Amino acid sequence: MRVDIKSKAEIGRMREACRMSAEIRDICARAVAPGMTTGEIDDLVTAYCEKHGVRASFHNYEGFPGHLCVSLNDEVIHGIPSRHRIIMPGDLVKTDVGVCVHGFNGDTSRTVMLGVTDPEVVRLVETTKACLRAGIAACGPGVHLGDVGYAIQKVAEDAGFGVVRDWIGHGVGRTVHEDPEVPNYGKPGTKLVLKPGMTIAIEPMITMTKRGEQTDVLENGWTVVTRDRCLSAHFEHTVAITDDGCEVLTVPADYP
Repeated sequence: MRVDIKSKAEIGRMREACRMSAEIRDICARAVAPGMTTGEIDDLVTAYCEKHGVRASFHNYEGFPGHLCVSLNDEVIHGIPSRHRIIMPGDLVKTDVGVCVHGFNGDTSRTVMLGVTDPEVVRLVETTKACLRAGIAACGPGVHLGDVGYAIQKVAEDAGFGVVRDWIGHGVGRTVHEDPEVPNYGKPGTKLVLKPGMTIAIEPMITMTKRGEQTDVLENGWTVVTRDRCLSAHFEHTVAITDDGCEVLTVPADYP
């Protein structure tokens, strides 16, 4: 494992990539509406990147065909945008997007509740936000990644929800996926020790049921779903470890 330590100048370049990633993330989230297709959300990312002369980090990444991931309901991550996938009232819509600027990437996601009234579904989404807050709060120099994962896991499991184990957070920077792995579960005092200059994507993927922690990949080779087809929620920020804590780079955002 080789973890890339960024200089202050390099984190400055990442800050711009992350700011733009956050901007298009929130543009997509505000646009989500019943009757639109997930392909139309992809169009927003394409238009944004063309306007600003930047590249969508996910497009053609290991062959992924979309410019962002749009995952609905029981889809955890990596939903492929489609002209045939219509968003319906009551859907949980997860948009996951990154932009590459000056050789550095951002990575961020959020879950939109489209007319959801079920209090348990609302609680799932709010708990996932709280998991992200807990993971970020745990970050800092000298902290083990096991401490970060434990903070996320405790919030989710104390609320009675499941934590996906098959898919986890990761380093981000010159590529959209780098070392180290950043699990959403763990034991305090274990795994890699965080150091200033590390940049990681913290992304809790929380499921309505404990059995939902187990996942499958659909025949398209990309889309990850809960095995029991329960609902899931997903939020993500890119974070830089600093000398005295951490900085969330994918802001502004109305969460956590």
